Amino acid sequence: MQLFENISMALASVKSNKMRSALTMLGIIIGIAAVIAIETVGNSMTGSVTDSMAGMGASNISVSVVQKSANDTSGTAQGVTLRRFMDSKPSDADLITDAMMQDFLTAFPGKIDHIELTQQVGSGTVAKYGDPTTTITATVSGANAATLENLDTDSQILCGRWLDDDKDAGRKVACVSEKFVEQAIGGTAQDAIGKAVTLTINKDLYTFYIEGVYRYTEDSYSSMFSGTDDDSIQTDFYIPLDVAKSIAGAGAGYQSITVVADGTAVNVTSFVDTVGDFFASYYTRNDSWTVSASSLASLLDSMSSMLGTVSLGISAIAALSLLVGGIGVMNIMMVSVTERTREIGTRKALGAPAAAIRMQFITESVILCLIGGIAGILLGLALGAGLSKAVGYAARPSLTAIVVAVGFSMAIGVFFGYYPANKAAKLDPIEALRYE
Repeated sequence: MQLFENISMALASVKSNKMRSALTMLGIIIGIAAVIAIETVGNSMTGSVTDSMAGMGASNISVSVVQKSANDTSGTAQGVTLRRFMDSKPSDADLITDAMMQDFLTAFPGKIDHIELTQQVGSGTVAKYGDPTTTITATVSGANAATLENLDTDSQILCGRWLDDDKDAGRKVACVSEKFVEQAIGGTAQDAIGKAVTLTINKDLYTFYIEGVYRYTEDSYSSMFSGTDDDSIQTDFYIPLDVAKSIAGAGAGYQSITVVADGTAVNVTSFVDTVGDFFASYYTRNDSWTVSASSLASLLDSMSSMLGTVSLGISAIAALSLLVGGIGVMNIMMVSVTERTREIGTRKALGAPAAAIRMQFITESVILCLIGGIAGILLGLALGAGLSKAVGYAARPSLTAIVVAVGFSMAIGVFFGYYPANKAAKLDPIEALRYE
């Protein structure tokens, strides 16, 4: 009952001094609003980055043939690395082979979803449909079926089919985007199936037959340049892996592969080292080259941690304004105690204990900070949503930050209100009644 009476008296005091109370709460409002807004924007940026990277394949482990460092002493009985000079890229004998990958799949059954293999060929050009004077450019690359079937979910096959490792081995067939059909072939995606298209690749002419057409989606980088000519948009022109190797003059092996782990069966972050060690074991006697493995999952963890740390640091700086707000609360409560000295003396003369006087003013301080905290949260959420939208991210308010903000505002009320409340509780009732 006493608590409700104190709350009622505190609200009456705030209502009777609206302007003074509003100015007192301003520091609390600004501090909490700044913290909430920063946390919201930070969460939005972190969430957007993690979602984007997860969409790129958080379970993907990149395995690449790299040069051994100068201080790498593995590979020789004497512990001395004998490096071949002027090796700018690995030879065919240094590449990852099909046999290595088969051994890997056998060694880790149930842990690997699939292995993606690609071979870059370069740019291919073709005359624009209906305008032979204009050239269309496409990025030509070879890919195995697993790579094509696990492309971004937006890149759905619209007509025909994806390339097949067995059926299409050695065949001059291709999967193209609907944008490429519009640029270079004309007609609908269905009309393009079976059509021949001749590309100029490295000054040589190659004719391919369209086997499938996939959906074209504009990437985020292209969308940033709205003035880009539609004819200059390059899309991927996929051909069988062995055909791509033949055109590029590449060896039978691979300088890099992508292992897609089964995220439900293994922890991708810790599995990276296992994958790297497995393939590196084939290079212990290789003087110049070895294999390294990395994953988006580990990069994702590092980036999330970094963004979280930056957001926390900025929030801590913004929270300093709460200290200023707390000092303002203490100051106004001291003024309030001075103004109500006779009221305090009257209550003590009527038998009110010191604890009741102390609790009255602490409650008033807490109510003042709580109202400011709620106003700060609402303002912070509005600012956070607006700033997130301005930078192109979906707003993601932090529930933890909101709860902490409410708790912190109440703690400020208790901490900075205690000294004035204690001063009021210690007033001598006779001296207080005599106060003018």
